[in-house]
Amino acid sequence: MTALLTLHETTKSYGQVCANDRVSLTLNAGEVHALLGENGAGKSTLVKTICGLVQPDSGTMTWRGEPTALPGPAAARALGIGVVFQHFSLFEALTVTENIALGLDDGHANTDLTERIERLSSRYGLTLNAKAIVGDLSVGERQRVEIVRALMQDPALLVLDEPTSVLTPQEVEALAATLRQLADEGRGILYISHKLSEIRHLCDRVTVLRGGKVVAEADPKTTSPEALAELMVGQRLPQPKRASSLSPNAPVRLVIDHLSQAPNPFSPTGLHNVSLSVQAGEVLGIAGVAGNGQNALLAALSGEVLAGSAGTIILDQQPIGHIHPQGRRTRGLAYVPPERLGTGAVPELDLTDNALLSTYRRLAFAVRGLLQPGKVAHFASNVVERFDVRSAGISARASSLSGGNLQKFIVGREILQTPKLLVAAHPTWGVDAGAAAAIHQALLDLATEGACIIIVSEDLDELLMLTDRIAVLCDGRLSAPIPVTEADATTLGMLMAGEPVDAAA
Repeated sequence: MTALLTLHETTKSYGQVCANDRVSLTLNAGEVHALLGENGAGKSTLVKTICGLVQPDSGTMTWRGEPTALPGPAAARALGIGVVFQHFSLFEALTVTENIALGLDDGHANTDLTERIERLSSRYGLTLNAKAIVGDLSVGERQRVEIVRALMQDPALLVLDEPTSVLTPQEVEALAATLRQLADEGRGILYISHKLSEIRHLCDRVTVLRGGKVVAEADPKTTSPEALAELMVGQRLPQPKRASSLSPNAPVRLVIDHLSQAPNPFSPTGLHNVSLSVQAGEVLGIAGVAGNGQNALLAALSGEVLAGSAGTIILDQQPIGHIHPQGRRTRGLAYVPPERLGTGAVPELDLTDNALLSTYRRLAFAVRGLLQPGKVAHFASNVVERFDVRSAGISARASSLSGGNLQKFIVGREILQTPKLLVAAHPTWGVDAGAAAAIHQALLDLATEGACIIIVSEDLDELLMLTDRIAVLCDGRLSAPIPVTEADATTLGMLMAGEPVDAAA
């Protein structure tokens, strides 16, 4: 194979932390190359080096065999390097065409851009309506916009950072087909993901980072997921276990009674006559293709959008449908939102202040209007320690953490409030295998303590592993929950497509 990009002993430090320690890596044309590593292993720094956002302290780089340097992202794009980052960088009020135009260098954004976008997206199976407003798109569609924007530059090397974190199984399959097509055209793909089954299915080679160093290279086709996970974390991963099974006589803790909502800024789909009850100690999963009302349901449960009547949502026999988010939190609600930055955490604030955002009333961190900084700092430190949040300390800004570490912090902040009800959207989005196992165990432990938990996720494997029952949202309508012992991917897939269970039998 022809080498596109070669890094030789690349090193980058931030103060006393060595993010990349003499990393050597070769990315070839026509190859899908996986980069694995736990959160904080140095993957993000390496990606930023490859796209010119970070300048290494030492080491060399060659492009097609010629020594090169990347003083900035424009230089990387000029060589033929395109990057799709984990967090979307899209303006929701603009159209798809307008967002893509903003990401193109001078000379690319001309009058036929809309036609070119739709032609290119159709060619690679990434169908888009170029005139659509981005705010009206599902998460999966927004991911397509990011990929198409990178492909508009005709890159020789495409870097994808956690591209399937919030995609459905169908969308993952479609993306895999697209990437194989790109590789068959002779492009190189650097693929970063914590989903080891995807790595084995899609990738040709794997490089594993741990502690900023390359610790292994492997053939994913002949290496088991368990072995890859052990290479990432340096030890065998424990399997999450529940201390006790759900009692059939457990009291009902949450009731949703005929909840309907018109389309709103949180969801263009809305909700139609959604009813549900969840017992104390139960873990209930909500599956569905992105954009089918999940955000509307999350907004209704969290209090961001109030219900039509107080009795539409009942927690521990108390109507809360008319109560704002902080009022619900004081009554025992905790919430892991679907977006880490901006909703789950404020990027410019440090971890201590971000810990305060959702806890100050429930945990009495504000007494008679006065904050208790020592208590807040102790709580933030406990979250960092208990959930192994890799950071420069509780004074570190949220924006300085990797996506996976910020996710661990947000999940830990909510779980350690010992809520009566935890609503969690994509709880393991972007975290490594070891951290995912720890989060899964923490969720099961919380359920054992009597909390009821609702997990909204497109990851069917996660839902099948953790939940007692699974319901499916399709076009704003919720199916009857299915006991997890009777659920399988085929049945759930039929419900996600809008077909009744009987049709799948």
